[in-house]
Amino acid sequence: MNDDGTGLFTIGELARATGLSVRTIRYWSDEGALPPVTRSSGGYRLYDTASVARLELIRTLRELGLGLTDVRRILAGETTVAQVAAAHVAALDAQIRALKVTRAVLSTVARRGSTAEETTLMNRLARLSTAERRRIIDDFMTEIFDGIDTADPDIRRRLRFAAADLPDDPTPEQVDAWVELAELIQDPEFRATMRRMIEFNAADRGPDVPAGTSLWFMSRLVRLAGDALKEGVAPESPRAAETLRGLIGDADPAAVRERLVAGTNVRLARYRELSAIVNGVEPPSSYEAEFAWVVAALEARAAS
Repeated sequence: MNDDGTGLFTIGELARATGLSVRTIRYWSDEGALPPVTRSSGGYRLYDTASVARLELIRTLRELGLGLTDVRRILAGETTVAQVAAAHVAALDAQIRALKVTRAVLSTVARRGSTAEETTLMNRLARLSTAERRRIIDDFMTEIFDGIDTADPDIRRRLRFAAADLPDDPTPEQVDAWVELAELIQDPEFRATMRRMIEFNAADRGPDVPAGTSLWFMSRLVRLAGDALKEGVAPESPRAAETLRGLIGDADPAAVRERLVAGTNVRLARYRELSAIVNGVEPPSSYEAEFAWVVAALEARAAS
């Protein structure tokens, strides 16, 4: 009960009872969230015990981040706390995702020592919409495959997966990787390198060749070269030449070497590594030692 025994409270008495400031209570009252039940003869706003409970609810909702518009709607019965809370969770999730992007960009800027221009570019790339990110990927795929109808479909499928879109809830590492990947796949020189790799893959490949043949060849190459390395077979030895014959048959060693070199470019390896990070999977092995052995063996055979 208030000081005068009427059961009604002035703003000052509400402030003492709740620990809120007079200014805050007056503001909420002015905004319609806490209307007075009556006024005194002197025109002062008066509140009852129900107003105290209402005030506590308003304070709780405000501390949870709800605006006064939502608070008024809840108090008026136009919506429920649960419905408003769900909407705020969605909004907070969006803010958290935006903050993660901001953190990732700033971390990359600090690590790279980026210029103002580079920082602007990274921020723009990281904040692209889903549709804009997909357009970049589509443009990349179109340019490197355009007009090459005999390329292995498995290669196209794997490259499309590798140029993955940023997840809805990315880690800072994924944002960082996506920024670098987006820069890479928009680089004309890298696109030209990728197209040469696709052209090498498509060369001499007939329309009836099963999908995945290229990948099968690479898997076999890695296995045979790995076995040769374990056994200490020198690339220039007769045994290495025998291994190559089983791998490439009568194909021109120089031409096969050129194709392998095109597919083992350092930037291609980085592309695969970045793609794995964006996709949230383990980076694939580059098999550098195995490919180096095969290239050396092909060079030795071509020179013989």
